[in-house]
Amino acid sequence: MITSPDIATTQLLIGGAWRPASDGRTYSDENPATGEPIAHVAEASREDLDAAVRAARTAFDAGKWSGMAPSRRAKILFTMAQLIAKRSEELIAIEVRDNGKAISTAKGELGAIVDCFEFYAGAATKNYGQTLAPPIPTLLASTYREPVGVVGAIVPWNFPLLLTSWKIAPALAAGCTVVLKPAPSTPLTAIELGKIALEAGLPEGVLNIVTGSGRELGQWLVEHPGVDKIAFTGSTATGRIVAATASQSLKRVTLELGGKSPTLVFDDADIDAAVAAAIYGIYYNAGQACEARSRVLVHAPVYDRFVASFVERAKNVRVGDPMDPKTHVGAITLREQFEKIAMYCQSAVDEGATTLLGGQAAHIDGVNAAGMFWQPTAIEADARHRIAREEVFGPVVTFTRFDDEAQAIAFANESDYGLSASVWSRDIGRANRVMRALRSGTVALNSPYAVFPGVPFGGYKSSGYGRELGMETMLQYSETKSVLTYIGEKPMNPFGV
Repeated sequence: MITSPDIATTQLLIGGAWRPASDGRTYSDENPATGEPIAHVAEASREDLDAAVRAARTAFDAGKWSGMAPSRRAKILFTMAQLIAKRSEELIAIEVRDNGKAISTAKGELGAIVDCFEFYAGAATKNYGQTLAPPIPTLLASTYREPVGVVGAIVPWNFPLLLTSWKIAPALAAGCTVVLKPAPSTPLTAIELGKIALEAGLPEGVLNIVTGSGRELGQWLVEHPGVDKIAFTGSTATGRIVAATASQSLKRVTLELGGKSPTLVFDDADIDAAVAAAIYGIYYNAGQACEARSRVLVHAPVYDRFVASFVERAKNVRVGDPMDPKTHVGAITLREQFEKIAMYCQSAVDEGATTLLGGQAAHIDGVNAAGMFWQPTAIEADARHRIAREEVFGPVVTFTRFDDEAQAIAFANESDYGLSASVWSRDIGRANRVMRALRSGTVALNSPYAVFPGVPFGGYKSSGYGRELGMETMLQYSETKSVLTYIGEKPMNPFGV
């Protein structure tokens, strides 16, 4: 049952110490399932951000973390994983209250967060350089991987702690120091992670956390001359601004942005399994996921059967109290996102699409009327309809019929995005042929799951650039230093003077 905890007042983590905003300002953080305030969050000023970046720079330049033996960094990261696991029930409850997601979803994420920190604890000792073929016999050539420096990590509201872990764990494993800016509406688990980091023995200044309610805090972080790299997850529109701003100071940037991911179902697929996966792929986390499979493209011979089965089975998806373990779909996290979903569903009707399921707000018994819930929605749409092309970011799926493999690939690739995709076919040759043709960073073949620690995740086209979660990610928090060592017996005298 939804309950209202005592209202806490949070602080900023700067230089290993917790402190209020320099001007004492706070803003209200609300539970999206009830509309009730759950925290007074410190409103960081420009002065606070400057202090956080200075702390990160001082820690980096002093070698408190970057100069530490990778094996010692690995032990601290592994301790963080253990502490996260130990505090799992508390962290899950905080995440559900702050974000509105179903508790069953939050539990699954918590396990992945622990796995992420464990993976990068192991990666800390494996950020290898190379021994290269000598350019001439008397030179030894090698490379070293060194941390890029101070990282500004900007995290969205849909997976607050999960996406924080995707950035913090590899950055720390590589030896970087970090200034973390959580989303204004979901800062609470990031703050708890800061407490865990200090308890695990992370040196002061290595991880700094600044919170704020406006866009300017993120803008300041991207602009800041003391920051060497920005790791950003969010909308494509904001990502373009981040990239343009960071380019002015030649900061390194990785961007994990939006998606309009397709599921392609062929006539030889296991239809029951594909339906179950498609339901999960769009209604997981209330559809508030960049990799949500929000377009389902179905082969004409099985289209009617697939759609009828999907609609019937989706009626059993439960929308409700996020703290109820039986709930599948919790609240929509932001008021503006709730209104955006409503706008897209109405535009679909206006353009002539057919609503097969949902399409309206959901009213949940026993829940505060201010809570924001949306019915699982399914719409039969033309590939040209706006709702089939633009990212809705809610529990809304569209169905489109295709006639053959070439048309399926064309429909899938017409999108501006290229983050994730699913292909369903018993013909492994066809499945692999289609996989190769899709312009997508991740493709799941006959599987509902597409994201795991250790498997690189990121997009093509307007879904961004760079990869998270894999060993490849370590390279993006590192610089390559090439070293040439003379090993000849006679001194070199190029000018012969």
